[in-house]
Amino acid sequence: MNKKIRKEFDLGGKKFTLETGEIALQANGSVLASYGETVVLATVVTQTPKTDIGFFPLSVDYEEKLYAGGKISTSRFIKRENRPTEAAVLTSRLIDRSIRPLFPKDFQNEVQVIITVLSIDQQNDPDIVSLIATSAALAISDVPWNGPLSGVRVGKHNGEYILNPTEEERKLCDLEIVLASSKENVVMLEAEATEADEKSVVEAIKFGLDQGKTVISQIENMAREAGKKKHEYVPQKASEENESKIKKYIRDNFMEDFKTASQDEGWFEEKIETLTAEFIKEDEESLNSKILSDILDEEVANILRDKILINKKRTDGRSPDEIRDITTKVEVLPRTHGSAIFQRGETQAISIATLGSPALEQLIEGMEGEETKRYMHHYNFPPFSVGEVSRRGAPGRREIGHGALAEKAIRPVIPENDKFPYTIRVVTEITSSAGSTSMAAVCGSTLALMDAGVPIKEPVAGISIGLITDKKDKSNYVTITDIAYQEDAQGDMDFKVAGTKNGVTAIQMDIKLDGIPVKILEEALSKAKKARLEILDKILATIPTYRRSVSKYAPTIILVKIDPSKIGDVIGSGGRIINKIISNTGAAIDINDEGTVTISSKDVNACKKAAEIIEGIVKEAQVGEVYEGEVKRILPFGAMVEILPGKEGLVHISKLAPFRVNKVEDVVKVGQKVKTRVAEIDEQGRVNLSMIFGNNAEGEDRKDKDKTRGRDFQNRKFSKPDPKNFKNRGPRHRY
Repeated sequence: MNKKIRKEFDLGGKKFTLETGEIALQANGSVLASYGETVVLATVVTQTPKTDIGFFPLSVDYEEKLYAGGKISTSRFIKRENRPTEAAVLTSRLIDRSIRPLFPKDFQNEVQVIITVLSIDQQNDPDIVSLIATSAALAISDVPWNGPLSGVRVGKHNGEYILNPTEEERKLCDLEIVLASSKENVVMLEAEATEADEKSVVEAIKFGLDQGKTVISQIENMAREAGKKKHEYVPQKASEENESKIKKYIRDNFMEDFKTASQDEGWFEEKIETLTAEFIKEDEESLNSKILSDILDEEVANILRDKILINKKRTDGRSPDEIRDITTKVEVLPRTHGSAIFQRGETQAISIATLGSPALEQLIEGMEGEETKRYMHHYNFPPFSVGEVSRRGAPGRREIGHGALAEKAIRPVIPENDKFPYTIRVVTEITSSAGSTSMAAVCGSTLALMDAGVPIKEPVAGISIGLITDKKDKSNYVTITDIAYQEDAQGDMDFKVAGTKNGVTAIQMDIKLDGIPVKILEEALSKAKKARLEILDKILATIPTYRRSVSKYAPTIILVKIDPSKIGDVIGSGGRIINKIISNTGAAIDINDEGTVTISSKDVNACKKAAEIIEGIVKEAQVGEVYEGEVKRILPFGAMVEILPGKEGLVHISKLAPFRVNKVEDVVKVGQKVKTRVAEIDEQGRVNLSMIFGNNAEGEDRKDKDKTRGRDFQNRKFSKPDPKNFKNRGPRHRY
């Protein structure tokens, strides 16, 4: 029997619990973590790789279970969980990016991390719980890993920082960061903000670092009690003799070419093929493509570091703070609602904006229930963008992650629904990749939205800041602006920052070191702001403001506000009235519970006609108003005329004409259009109409008033009748 170990501690004023020794005991490490009533299980399993695959085979799978929130899928045909949701993919990437830098660089064993959400309380997001649980599971396992790390979420509201805010508190925050850290340094960072200033971001990071120390301390205690001895492994390396030969060959044959090469993946693959042909023989067992790749990577990294650290010059000739040449263009496609090209160096992106009716909002089903999303950004990275041939399929995790980052960056400037009632989708096609494509997607999206006439609050631009450190002396470093491909591949950090002229809207950081000091991040934020303002100038020079009208190919949308109590009148029994409006006008109509009616169509006249009909349905007729109505029914005593959609009034036979009418049919017929006037609305809300106008109408109105005077018993004074007038009428009339 394994000993059950339980650690319980306070985190942000709530109880956090870590348990091991009871569940999933065949895994190399397993931890059950709970925060409030949110519970997750994190497991770690490792095995020796079956073949030489040339990279560290780490996989992280975050699995959402609908039962965790007490839900059953709303799909009629599929009730079990299928492929991971976008939110699950993003959480998997968040955890992967947090733990990956802490594995030994030359560790090649397969490692699989599976996080299963078992319960969710709708208040404590399971992503932070999962990150901490994964850290604990790796710490107690026998897998080599330089942890533990902590995971916290920090929100800012009314100038105060909140540790792990609840779902309700998160809605009020104007800054939110998710931080994975060691005791002193940041390992992974994500942020979303409503134009936050750089100082607030730094203070939030410091707050999160300090609060995370409690988590690390508790995991270290658990590892001392329940941890396994770490697995010993033998790194794959070439012999000193072979390594020396290979490095000399690289310096003599590749490095001169490297100075002028495009420095992309194609260059690397070409050189690996050359090295393979030169050094790997049939009887050679001590070398493989992975070893050759590592040696080439090291040599290229050394060249990069020497150029930047010593000469303060990059391989493409730029200074550390210099941005590549930028080219921008809008209105590039004829039939789309908005389109743009953004190019920075060899990185090129085409962004296309499409506008639709609110009915086209994305419905998202998850453990928490269902929600809708009206602004979407999708990012595509086809193989031709890097000059490769590969199989195409569903979007990969990287594409989903980069698309979500660009969406997060733009979302704070999207106008509210009542100001711009459109569903908005932006797609970015990466047509050439040479580093920092996600930030190109942000800039391209801004241009496309402005070209589409979306009244964004401020333009948004994005830039990536890199880091080059001296391997022997980490205090010797240089931060570099707008990293190109090799600076991303061989550098130590990819710090993506997006924002407006007023502040930051999104951040995402990936590193290859085991941590980054706050002072480096502070410097990176400062450089990112300077570069962002420069890029915004380029954007505004291309299109100074958003177009004042949407494309002629975009649908027209009209909002009509009605009293919620009138919703039933517009819909009608079984949807009879609203379906008739849709059939007659061709417009799409959507009504929410607050009484907002959204009418959309590519035909502006159809929208206007539908709006007039709906406004007529909810309108209350007033005495004296004149309507052109249609006779719907003939009754013995008058005609029923529809004066407003679904609203009829009675024209009494005495009000059909200024002369005596014997039969209603002598004046009107069913289907006839007639001009009517509201003469009276009785106490029951019934509308009485008249077809008599002019002087005759005034006379008829006086007669009506005279007829009703005798009924005004409270205000009228009656005199005593003369008995002589009643002498022949019987005793019942005597006074």
